Amino acid sequence: MSTIDHIQSLHYSPVPSGEGLHIGIAVAEWNNNITDPLLEGALEVLRKQEVKKITVFRVPGAFELVNASARLLNDGVDAVIAIGCVVRGDTPHFDYICQGVTFGISQLNMTTAHGFRTTPAPVIFGVLTTETMEQAEERAGGRLGNKGAEAAETALKMCRPICTVQK
Repeated sequence: MSTIDHIQSLHYSPVPSGEGLHIGIAVAEWNNNITDPLLEGALEVLRKQEVKKITVFRVPGAFELVNASARLLNDGVDAVIAIGCVVRGDTPHFDYICQGVTFGISQLNMTTAHGFRTTPAPVIFGVLTTETMEQAEERAGGRLGNKGAEAAETALKMCRPICTVQK
């Protein structure tokens, strides 16, 4: 589903309060013209939803987001939002970075223990993987919204999911 379709969807659930939560944000400095607006979008949502404790961990590039996310989990955060931006170039570097970050974050989401934790905290994939810088700009506060804000909403929904029993 495209971002525009999602925004206009009637299947939208409310964003829960973040009161009492500690949210970690791992953010890549590479392509900071994109990652800074994504970070601001995430922070805006978290503050609006009353999250008082937010730890921001800046790393050089997208590949380092996995390590930063793991370290934030070990520090006891309730969720991590990994924010980065990888734009396709002329070499296979894009494919290697995207694959590594995707695999690493997937592994963190499946791990059953982080230090003293017995239940995994969610790690939200807020990494833009685009063909062009223009596509990234559209998703960092442009006409397609702010994926950082969407990632923050997802983190809160995963911390406080609405579960129903269907009969």
